[in-house]
Amino acid sequence: MKGLLIFLALVMTMAMVQADDLLLDVLFTNDIHGGIDSYAATFINPDFPPQLGGGGSAATYIKDVRQMSNGRTRDNFLVDAGDFFQGHPVGTVSKGAYVVEYFNQIGYDLTVVGNHEYDIGEEALMETYSKIKLPVLSCNIVRKGTKELVPYVTPYIIREKMGVKFGIIGVTTTDTQQMSFPENIKNVDFLPAKVELQKYVDLIKDSVDVVIVVGHMGLPYDPQPAYDRRYLSGRTYSGERRWGYDAQELAHEVKGIDVFFGGHMHKGVSKPWEDPDTHTLVIQGWAYGSSIGHITLKIDPVTKTLAGYQLPAIREGALLTLFEDEFLPDAEIASSIAANQAIAEEGMDDIVGEAAMHLSKFGNGAQSLIGNLVCESMLDYADADFAFLNLGGVRGELKMGPISYRDVFNVMPFDNQIVMMEINGAFLKEIIEFRVSGGRHGLRVAGVTVEYSKKRKNFDRVTKLLVGGEPLDPDKIYRVVTTDFLLQGNAGLSMLTKVPEEQVTRYEMNLRDAIVEYIRKNSPVTAKIDNRWVQKD
Repeated sequence: MKGLLIFLALVMTMAMVQADDLLLDVLFTNDIHGGIDSYAATFINPDFPPQLGGGGSAATYIKDVRQMSNGRTRDNFLVDAGDFFQGHPVGTVSKGAYVVEYFNQIGYDLTVVGNHEYDIGEEALMETYSKIKLPVLSCNIVRKGTKELVPYVTPYIIREKMGVKFGIIGVTTTDTQQMSFPENIKNVDFLPAKVELQKYVDLIKDSVDVVIVVGHMGLPYDPQPAYDRRYLSGRTYSGERRWGYDAQELAHEVKGIDVFFGGHMHKGVSKPWEDPDTHTLVIQGWAYGSSIGHITLKIDPVTKTLAGYQLPAIREGALLTLFEDEFLPDAEIASSIAANQAIAEEGMDDIVGEAAMHLSKFGNGAQSLIGNLVCESMLDYADADFAFLNLGGVRGELKMGPISYRDVFNVMPFDNQIVMMEINGAFLKEIIEFRVSGGRHGLRVAGVTVEYSKKRKNFDRVTKLLVGGEPLDPDKIYRVVTTDFLLQGNAGLSMLTKVPEEQVTRYEMNLRDAIVEYIRKNSPVTAKIDNRWVQKD
């Protein structure tokens, strides 16, 4: 019923605008992370989750919107802002091939390279892209040591619809340099997004009527307060910039963009944020294929410039949640996805153990029940003194009752490997001090007791540090277990790249499988919030 009401609202919207307005329906997705399958939306209601229809439901809506196009006064685009496959098994196991098949079937107009595309390494990514039948955009990914774009991207495309020329530029977050395995991106460089984007806007602006950017970067979580701090407070930023520009900064500082479709942040924006100075509109969707974005751009037929926009739904604005019972999945697309999903998920529903309690990902500071259990599994596997993981390394939780391999996959969708370092206590303390310095909030840990105060100076904030119940000995060699992702210097831990290889043991064991092994050995599993990591100000 809701899907019908939205469709009727679209028809009414068409009738409300002036007869001479040209209408461009832009359907957009970002951060799909393989979420083209039908799945339960536990993030909405953990106990009674509604079912999301994934790519099948998205296809239904896309086809409905396309039916309104006549090519003369109304037309459409379907765009994706990157991170399209890594996360759900149908995407991860196939290294993106099954999501590419879906993109080809439904007819996306373009996709942009996201940072997680490089999780499988550039060589495997190029193989995945070899199957794609649509442009892959990015204006700032070049071959290492050169200014030459990598062969699998194009910086922009120009498409004429309704007599209007649209220039669409793609851009990738430079944060990829900090978020990917160095080995996976060893042959590429990420040029400054602001410089490259302005270069290409200037290049095409005289050849097109409307400039659109699709970028794998997004708005801050609270756009207006962030804008006020950046541009109205009178404060200026000085020093080296570690993280790249976000969509708000690019919309403000790059001149000549009409609309910016973003991503990367996993936070949807139901109504476009408009930069007060440039008047660039910025919008982005939710993640994991849970919704589809839709905005209707109004184009003045005389000046061929952007004249405004319409949104399809009163309550949800531009973002339509793909509830399966409201957007009945397209039979052909859903059947194709289900067939690929069955291949990718073979064995995923095998029971590996049981949880004696609900192991939530929400907790107290750096601690959560599921985070603590993951670190305990690392500690147990390597027979180590101390285990640690970055705060964002745990993505799901385990409900009380039987645990399937799929459940563990949702907790740990990444293919990170377990590694163990033999380091002295002084270096161990340095790691912990770094992770509580500045605005950082710590680590997931096991095997230690840490107390710290944010009121103390950086690198002198740890007030208590026990390993195995004993005070830290700065000269003692400890067995410290983590992941190869962090050993490569990610999450800001560049200091770990200095650990000599002869002090490192690489187990060639996927962390996900180590968690499964721990659950099998200790089922029914429990966890607790304890004194392992406490902020005492």
